[in-house]
Amino acid sequence: MAQSRLWPAGTLAITIAANIAETAILTFPACFPDSVVGFTADPKKADVRFIEYLFQAMRKQVKSHAYGSAQENINLEVLRKLEFPIPPLPVQTEIAEYLSVLDDRITLLRETNATLEAIAQALFKSWFVDFDPVRAKIEGRTPDGLDEATAALFPDSFEETELGLVPRGWSVRSLDQIATYLNGLALQKFPPTGQDDLPVIKIAQLRKGDAVGADLASKAIKAEYIVRDGDVLFSWSGSLEVEIWGGGEGALNQHLFKVTSASFPKWFYYLWTRHHLEHFRQVAASKATTMGHIQRSHLSAAKAVAPSEDMLKVADLVLGPILDRLIEHKLQARSLTALRDSLLPRLISGQLRLPESAEAVTPA
Repeated sequence: MAQSRLWPAGTLAITIAANIAETAILTFPACFPDSVVGFTADPKKADVRFIEYLFQAMRKQVKSHAYGSAQENINLEVLRKLEFPIPPLPVQTEIAEYLSVLDDRITLLRETNATLEAIAQALFKSWFVDFDPVRAKIEGRTPDGLDEATAALFPDSFEETELGLVPRGWSVRSLDQIATYLNGLALQKFPPTGQDDLPVIKIAQLRKGDAVGADLASKAIKAEYIVRDGDVLFSWSGSLEVEIWGGGEGALNQHLFKVTSASFPKWFYYLWTRHHLEHFRQVAASKATTMGHIQRSHLSAAKAVAPSEDMLKVADLVLGPILDRLIEHKLQARSLTALRDSLLPRLISGQLRLPESAEAVTPA
């Protein structure tokens, strides 16, 4: 291991500062900053993919050698002296290929979700922000991609509102009129009891999409503060994010809104909240405080355009299934990730052989 050089493709990059023992295999030559070192495997002795999985399985052990209070670091000499069990090369390759199949499936699900998200946002923007079908009808054109019945639901004229021109008969609402934004609890007031405790969903959990390693809180909180798969969460302080949660049951922490509505479908308030997210981030960034945030008044000032009831029902038939599939993929990815993480240390240590792990993977 060394630094200040051009590392070839196939090098295992390992972080030695901040997020210690994070890894990635280079797909192209690169140089590293001081916080990253490189490992090149002797192809006659080691499969670099196996070494990366080994580091993932042994990350806790690696981190135990860290030092520093403001920022954790690990001494390069310590990293050089670490010893791990290494099976014969054919077994390394077999394990690496096996785990890679799971990783590839997880990656595919996440990439598919990114595509579904982009489709939903593009369609939503076209219909409810840019009003493309309405403009097409005004110009005497047939709206692109719409059947006759759906096209007929879009007005053929605009009317002036506080938001400017919107389709005739549609209404302008504030975000807090189309949805309820429930702020989370100060969960340190609900310490864990050791029985049926819930992981605390904070901004960090929202950003990474799971509650692995989260703090715990008592389940003795009001039901509305319990987060479940498919809930829309909005972090309004610090790092502003809007996500559909798929990390399992948890407790809603302060600085997070759980967004719900009794009148509008999930895709509608989710996409309208996301539509205003960049503006909210700008508002938060302009705050002269250590942690920027928005206030409820900003939810009232942010506007949404609500279509007719018939139009909303038809849009729900199109956009609702997209969000359903997105949530389904999140749950599948979570299950496969949990399976991979449970198999990883046992395969690496030799406690589990590949035929046995195949039996566990087949039902998944």
